[in-house]
Amino acid sequence: MLQIYRSFWINKIKIIDMKTTVSTKHTEITKKWILIDATDLVVGRLAAFVANRLRGKHLPSFTPHVDDGDFVIITNAEKIHFTGNKFLDKKYYKHTGFPGGIKSTTPEKILAGKFPERIIQKAVRRMMPSGPLSNTQFGNLKVYAGSEHPHEAQKPEVIDVSSLNNKNVKR
Repeated sequence: MLQIYRSFWINKIKIIDMKTTVSTKHTEITKKWILIDATDLVVGRLAAFVANRLRGKHLPSFTPHVDDGDFVIITNAEKIHFTGNKFLDKKYYKHTGFPGGIKSTTPEKILAGKFPERIIQKAVRRMMPSGPLSNTQFGNLKVYAGSEHPHEAQKPEVIDVSSLNNKNVKR
């Protein structure tokens, strides 16, 4: 790492202090794999935690223009929880590209459908900035509807998000 030192003289003794890390290089990054069980977790709080992990903002060496975040595996995406009436009232919109082609759906329909993991993917994607680096970081997110995942060989570290704050879990 490139480091800058500020030096000054006191009574003819040179004192060097204030070591500052300027930037993390791509070759100095070690990525970890983490595993999160989404059973009964609140969607927004889970998405905020995961977005920070993907970007690497939890690290003291965070550099905004380098992909230094972790790989995140989320299991049991079909068992997530919405607070309040969001489960029925929240709307996800998309446009077909044709005039009058706006479509909407609710989380209830998405969770009952074929791809329930898309709710977590949309929430995390919308909490990250837009751009090419964010697209790369978002690719480090793996979401699975059930409890099985094909990443056992990476030996992911299990993080219990529900124990971090009592508001993270369904009440």
